[in-house]
Amino acid sequence: MRRLIPRPTPPPAKAMKSSLSPAIRSRSPSSTTVSDQRFNPANPSFNDLPSSLLEDIMSRLELKENIRASTACKPWLEAGVSVRVVEQHPWLMCFPKRGNSFVLRDPVKWKSFITLDLPELAGSTVRYSKDGWLLMQRSSEDEDEMFFFNPFTRELRSLPKLKQAYRHFAFSCAPTSDRCVVFALEPKKEDVTISTCHSGGTEWTSNDFDEEFSTISNIVYLNERFYWYESCKELEEGLYSFHPSSRTWDYDRALYGCFDVEGDVYEQSACLAENKGKLFLIMTSSYFKKPVVYRQGMLPPGYSVFWLEMSEARLDGFTFFASSYNSEVRKNLPWVRDNICFSRPGRKRKRCASFSLKKRTYSPSKEWEWLELCPAGSIWIDPPKNVSKYL
Repeated sequence: MRRLIPRPTPPPAKAMKSSLSPAIRSRSPSSTTVSDQRFNPANPSFNDLPSSLLEDIMSRLELKENIRASTACKPWLEAGVSVRVVEQHPWLMCFPKRGNSFVLRDPVKWKSFITLDLPELAGSTVRYSKDGWLLMQRSSEDEDEMFFFNPFTRELRSLPKLKQAYRHFAFSCAPTSDRCVVFALEPKKEDVTISTCHSGGTEWTSNDFDEEFSTISNIVYLNERFYWYESCKELEEGLYSFHPSSRTWDYDRALYGCFDVEGDVYEQSACLAENKGKLFLIMTSSYFKKPVVYRQGMLPPGYSVFWLEMSEARLDGFTFFASSYNSEVRKNLPWVRDNICFSRPGRKRKRCASFSLKKRTYSPSKEWEWLELCPAGSIWIDPPKNVSKYL
């Protein structure tokens, strides 16, 4: 075996006179000038910024810019990661009582991004929003017209004419997909009419069911079924679902006792939301009872749905955006984790009401009735990918 013979250590090189200027030499690691001290009020550094200010700066950056700035140093990395948003929160689209100028607002930063003037939508009302698309309705004396509209690209896709008026709508996915199914529900005195149509189809398929509905929530699509919640205590309160292919519907009992108030007759509102295959139910009451959020539990197939209250131990950083038309769920958003953002604009219509599930308080600090929290005048919509275009 060949022996490894260590190489002799070379003698130290002779010291050479530095050719650097005094100003540059003062920045060398061996220098002890005032500029290299940890903090100097007369000559502050970006490293001296408070963590709260760093987080505020980082939160204003796009994801790519946030990652790039996080490589500067450890404090910037910690601030960047703490506010880094992978999921984009929805915007609030507000509809005025008159005119066709729709305002888009950021519910997290309280900013108005853009006012969209859409004269082609004169006389139309928005019924549902999903994947950046709006499902809209225009009524006339003879018939009702339903169509899809993208407010950012202004693309319009028509649907077959309806033979009667409907008040409740939803669709499964963007109308650009062949799998898109549109769902319409209209309660009557003693029964209900349910109609469905595929995007690009030529007619609606309708069925009448011997079931009575009164106060139903917004409608959510999940696992090939459309879900809604009936919150009227005088009827069969609970979760309903409809399967478009088999034309069958199902029912699961209500959350009995979740809002019981002894001796009082009160109203309550329910909003459904879906996130990554899970259903969430947001319950509010007009008797100033705090909102409660429930999450669908896991059970084997064939069993009824059960609900888990989102207590402080189960919040998991969710943010709920509630509306009477549609509701959205996001996770790990900065500043609004474990909150419910309602679609009700506040003073001068520039703010939304929000409720902290941890602190059990509203912002603004005022009790809100559910009719004020989710009015039929605004809707949540996914913002476009090129957000900077609308800033």
